[in-house]
Amino acid sequence: MLIAFDFDNTIVSYDSLFHKVAKEQGVIPHDLAVNKLAVRDHLRATERENIWTEMQGYVYGARMNEAEAYADVIKVMQNLQSENHRLAIISHKTKHPYLGKKYDLHAAARTWIEKYLQIDNRPLIASDHIFFELTKEEKLARIASLNCDIFIDDLPEILLAASFPEKTRRFLFDPEQHHHAIANLQSFAAWSSFESYLS
Repeated sequence: MLIAFDFDNTIVSYDSLFHKVAKEQGVIPHDLAVNKLAVRDHLRATERENIWTEMQGYVYGARMNEAEAYADVIKVMQNLQSENHRLAIISHKTKHPYLGKKYDLHAAARTWIEKYLQIDNRPLIASDHIFFELTKEEKLARIASLNCDIFIDDLPEILLAASFPEKTRRFLFDPEQHHHAIANLQSFAAWSSFESYLS
């Protein structure tokens, strides 16, 4: 099978890093929850949307190397590869931030993948199976063109899009269980449970 993963907030967790950077910049109270959305919501509530927007570019660019993989996701990838499944990453993100320095966000993500998604110095995902598209529409088209057997994302709007390929099994990664049960959409909250859905 070809099993494809979204990247941001599916493979990579930014909760600790956004909280760390926000504390360094002195823009959040010390007792704010260690959570990316908590940082975002606090900055928006205090009318500092531009700080949030620029912070995203800084984190995804200059500080990307400090981001952490979700617990067990690398182990799951290793298991899937050992079972001869093919793996891919299909994500969408802008090439450069909307505000601040013009970091190459695609290059930063690829560098992170090369560093962390490997076993015994061998990549878990071949470089020609890593795709960073500029729009959601291009992302959906890539999922279809690769004939993915399975696709995993944290965004219901991707998995439920009209152009999402019918033959691809869709899984919603929802670690904080923000979403209620959605018809025809299998969700899971921890990577340690994902493989049980494949049997």
